[in-house]
Amino acid sequence: MTIDKAAPASASILVVGGGISGLTTTLEAAETGHEVILVEKNAYLGGRVLQLNQYFPKLCPPTCGLEINFRRIKDNPAIHVQTMTEVVKVEGAPGNYEVTLKTRPRFVNNNCTGCGACGEACEGEIENELNFGMDRTKAAYLPHPMAFPAKYVISEYISADDKKKCEEACKYAAIDFSMTETTTTVKVASVVWATGWKPYDATRIDNLGFGRHQNIITNMMLERMASSTGPTEGKIVRPSDNAAPKSVAFVQCAGSRDENHLPYCSYICCMASLKHATYLRAQYPDAEITIYYIDLRAPGQRYEKFYNQLKEDEKVFFVKGKVAEVSEADNGSVTVVAENAVSGEKVRQTADLVVLATGMEPSLASEKPQADLTFNDSGFIKNDFDKGGMFGCGCANKPADVVSSNQNATGMALKAIQTVVGR
Repeated sequence: MTIDKAAPASASILVVGGGISGLTTTLEAAETGHEVILVEKNAYLGGRVLQLNQYFPKLCPPTCGLEINFRRIKDNPAIHVQTMTEVVKVEGAPGNYEVTLKTRPRFVNNNCTGCGACGEACEGEIENELNFGMDRTKAAYLPHPMAFPAKYVISEYISADDKKKCEEACKYAAIDFSMTETTTTVKVASVVWATGWKPYDATRIDNLGFGRHQNIITNMMLERMASSTGPTEGKIVRPSDNAAPKSVAFVQCAGSRDENHLPYCSYICCMASLKHATYLRAQYPDAEITIYYIDLRAPGQRYEKFYNQLKEDEKVFFVKGKVAEVSEADNGSVTVVAENAVSGEKVRQTADLVVLATGMEPSLASEKPQADLTFNDSGFIKNDFDKGGMFGCGCANKPADVVSSNQNATGMALKAIQTVVGR
């Protein structure tokens, strides 16, 4: 397998995006004998799943599903992985596409053993994007303990002094500051867009106070807190003072099902908050948890059973009502104002921590590629199976959980193969 080298001049299929959908599509296609180029804009594979503490249906850690996929990719010579790479444009027709790729420099070559000497020598720090800016990391860093490829990355913002220190610390001649951005062209028969999703920008929801008050966080920020690889090493605390929260309020549909933001249901938010309640209950048995919701959606028998178990918890309260306002109270606490849709009463609750269940926005919504793709009004790819050739997969196509994304990815791999064999 080729990692972080120039992609071959031609292949059967190009997969854009190395999250769980892209990995599944790549493996399904390659294991039927097709040459696959997998490109990922980040410095590592794994996508959003890599950022999770646990994921449904078995509440596994990311290692549970990703490690075996990384091994299968590593062992398959038909798969060519290129990280820090984006698609510039796609020209041509089904069965005969010419794709222009742009690759950013890692400043670390394949000699890297992941020893960490460069990170120890480097003194400068940058914002840690993996943890949504809740902490900082060295300018020479391994993106994640289970990063694949397991190679360090050096930020373009590293100082000249730190450059010298990194070069001197590396015993393997793995540091290469002569690397520059490169552009390459590949020919493929089919393209699968597994570009995934991004959390909706909660600062755009003025009435919910995110960005103005420290103790209002998003669901993905809490997910990183709960992870042992996150900014607090698995401890869920108030950002303002690192105190254990005695009360937590979840605000569902934060930006979703709202014509001013995301008009659709993001599918995963209800189950994510229920899962987060179990994280909190495990760490803080006496903490009180309140979930404000419009409708609670638990699709399928297994999810419904999970929901019913939480309803029996005396420390978990469900309030049917849309939150009107979230504002700061005394001592860093946060006040939530909502109308109880059942009783008609106005509810005011003060909590130590508020978690906004922000929705799922397709990654291509704001920056659409130069390719013959059709999008709906929300930025999701609309597949044209009659035309074939290019397909949106997983959350690039619609909001979905990990299970549904994997199922969809298998189907899109088959569609891509049909384009290849039919040309």
